[in-house]
Amino acid sequence: MSNEAFSRVLIDAQLRDAGWDPTDGRAVRFEYVLPGLTRIDYLLNGANGRPLAVIEAKRASRALGEGEAQAIAYARAVGVPFAFLANGEEVRFRDLDRDAHFRPVATLFGQDELERRHAARQLRRPLSETFTDPRIAGRDYQQACINTLCAAIDRGDRHLLMEMATGTGKTRLSAALIKRLFEASAVTRVLFLVDRTTLAKQAEDAFAEHVPSLACYRVPRSGERFRPEKQVTLCTLQTMVNAYRDYSAGYFDLIVIDECHRSIYGTYRRVLDHFDAIKLGLTATPLVGQPPPDADPDDVAAIRDTLRFFELAEPTFRYTLVEAIEEGHLVPYRIYRAQTVRTAATDGFEVRRGEIDWAALDDGTRLALDEAFGDGDSILVDPASLERRFTIPERNRAIVREFRDVLRNGFTGRDGIRRLPQRGKTIVFAVTKRHAETLARLFDAAFADEKPDPATRYADFVVSGMGAEDTPDAATIIDRFKRSEASFPRILVSVNMLDTGFDCPEVVNLVMARFTRSGVLYRQMRGRGTRQAPHIRKTDFTILDFVGNCDAHDDEDVLPGGAVAAPAPRPAGPPARRRLLTLDIHDEIDPATREWIVYDADGGARMATEAEARADRLGARFEAFLAGHALTAGQQRLAGMIAAQLRAQAATIAGFGRVRFTRPPFALRGGLPAAEAAFGGKAALAEFLRALDAAVFAGDPLPAAPGARPQA
Repeated sequence: MSNEAFSRVLIDAQLRDAGWDPTDGRAVRFEYVLPGLTRIDYLLNGANGRPLAVIEAKRASRALGEGEAQAIAYARAVGVPFAFLANGEEVRFRDLDRDAHFRPVATLFGQDELERRHAARQLRRPLSETFTDPRIAGRDYQQACINTLCAAIDRGDRHLLMEMATGTGKTRLSAALIKRLFEASAVTRVLFLVDRTTLAKQAEDAFAEHVPSLACYRVPRSGERFRPEKQVTLCTLQTMVNAYRDYSAGYFDLIVIDECHRSIYGTYRRVLDHFDAIKLGLTATPLVGQPPPDADPDDVAAIRDTLRFFELAEPTFRYTLVEAIEEGHLVPYRIYRAQTVRTAATDGFEVRRGEIDWAALDDGTRLALDEAFGDGDSILVDPASLERRFTIPERNRAIVREFRDVLRNGFTGRDGIRRLPQRGKTIVFAVTKRHAETLARLFDAAFADEKPDPATRYADFVVSGMGAEDTPDAATIIDRFKRSEASFPRILVSVNMLDTGFDCPEVVNLVMARFTRSGVLYRQMRGRGTRQAPHIRKTDFTILDFVGNCDAHDDEDVLPGGAVAAPAPRPAGPPARRRLLTLDIHDEIDPATREWIVYDADGGARMATEAEARADRLGARFEAFLAGHALTAGQQRLAGMIAAQLRAQAATIAGFGRVRFTRPPFALRGGLPAAEAAFGGKAALAEFLRALDAAVFAGDPLPAAPGARPQA
C-alpha cells in the first residue's frame, strides 16, 4: 500500500470517528471533480446535500502546511466556508472568513457541528452591535468586563482570562456574556466546566435564574450522553475526563472554565485541548509561576501558570479586591490575631510533651514524636503537622474561648482602634474531620446559652476529603446554614468544603483554624466573607486568625488583589531550630481527590461501588500513562478505545494483552494487524502494552464480586 493510500485509510477512520460514513456518497464525496478536471480529495456535505467543507489530504511524509493554498482554492471554488488539512496523523482547520491561519484540531468535525457553524455564520452580527442585559450584569465593571471580552472575541482571540475578585459575580457575568454571544449567533453550543458537583448545581441555578431563555443541561454523572439539543452544557471536569473522547473537536464553540487556576493541568488539560473552542477562564486567584532564568524549556512547560496556559501576558479583564471594596461592591475586612493561642506562622511554634493527646496518636506518629522530643520537654512544630499528625486538646478549647471573648468584648487592632465583630454567621476552616467534629462540639457547648433548645445545633461541620470522610448530608447542613440570619447552625466548621465556590453573603466572621502555605487557597478562604448583605447591615467582616495565616501571607486589614506570584525568597537568618517531621502537603485543593463519589440522576451523592471506583482508578492511571507518550492520530484513536474498555470491564479486567485486538470493537477497525501497523510493528505494540500493564494494573486487585476473574 502506498503512503498516499495509507493516509487515505487513516483519514477515512478519522471521518468515522467524527460520525461520517465515508461510503455515503451523498455526505462524503471522494475525489470530487471541479471544472478543469481538478479533483478535491474530500468534499463534506450536509444532510441536505449542501457542501460544507473540503479536506485536502496529504501523505504523512509531506508537510501538512504544503496543502494550505490548495485547500483554500478548492473551498473558494465550491463556495464552502470551511477547510481541513489531514494526513491521517494530524488535522488542521480554518474558517476562511474568520481565521487568518489554519490551526491544529484534535479531530475532524462532525456533520452536525459543521451545519451548526454554517447556519450561525449566516446570522452572525458583530458583538459590538449587541448589548449586555443590564438586568443580569448592570454594574459598571460588569458591563466593562463583558464589552472587553466581546471586543477580544470580535478580534479573533480564542483564549480569554477573566480575573475577578471573589464575590463580584463571575457566574452571573458568564451568564450575561453567553446570552449576548447567542443573541449575536457568535456561538451555538457552550460548555461550562466546574471541578465540583456543588458548583455545577450552583451554576445551573444561576443560569435558570438569569437566562431562562437558554436551554441548559447539567450532566449528572459519568457515562451519560450529552444532549445535543441543549445550548449550554454544565459538567464537572471529573465527568468530562471520561467522556470527551466520545465527541468531536467541534462539538462546543465556547468553553468556560470556572476556578481555572486549579483546573487546567494534567489530565484536565487534555479535555480542554481536545475541543476547538474559545476558552474563557474564570478565577479570583490566577497562579503565576516565575521559572528561573536557566530553567529547561521542558520544565518551564510543566509549571502551573494560568497566564501561560491562556497564552496571555495579563488577564483579558481584571477587577481586584481593592477596586471592588473602594467602589462599594464588596465589604472590607478586619483582622484579629490570636492573643492567648500560640500561632504557627512559618517558623512553627513550641509544643510541650504534656499538651499532646498521646492516646489519639497512631503508632507511627507516637514513635516519631517520641524521637523528636528525645530527652527534652518541648519541640518546634511544623504548622502543617498540627491536627494532621497530632492534636493539642487545650489549644482547640482555647480557640473557642478566645473567639467567644472577642465576639462579646471586641479587640484592638494594630491601628489602635477598638472594634467589635458583628454577631452572625461564622465559617471555621479546620484541618481534618476529627478536628472539625471537635471544634463543632466545643463551639456548640460554648454558645449553649444562645440556643433555643438543647437539641438545636449552634455549630455543625461539613467535610469533603477522601470519600469515606465526606459528610453524607453536607448539602442539607449547608442549606440550613444559609437560610436566614436567625436560623441554626450559626457556626459551620468546614474541611475542604466551603473554601471555594460557596456563596453566603450573611457570613460576617471567618475563623482560621487551619494553616496553609498556599496564597491561592488563603485568598479563596478570605473571599468567603467579602459579599455584601445590606439586609443585616453588614459593613465589613472579621478574620479571626488562630494559626498565623495572615502573617504568613503578609495580609493586613486591606490587601491589594491581583495575581498570586511566586513568593520572594526570605532573607537568610539564624539556623532554624529542629522541627517535627515536615509533611509534603500541598494545600491547594485537588479536585481529583473527590473521584470516588458518584452521583445519581437526581444529583444525589453516593459512594462508588468497588467496580465503579476501580473504573475511575484505571481510567485516571491510563490518562496519566498516556501523558508520558507522544501518540500519533492512529495511536490516539486506539488509546480512546482502550480507555473505554478499561472502564467498561473494570470488574474483570486484569491486563490488556494482544488478544484483545482480535475481539470487538477492535476487530471492527482492522483488529490486531491494524494495531501493529499503528504502533510500527509487533515489538513496538508489545512494549506499549507491557508499559501499559505496569502503569495501570500493578498492585490493583479485582473487585470482590461474584464471577470476577482475571482475563488475559
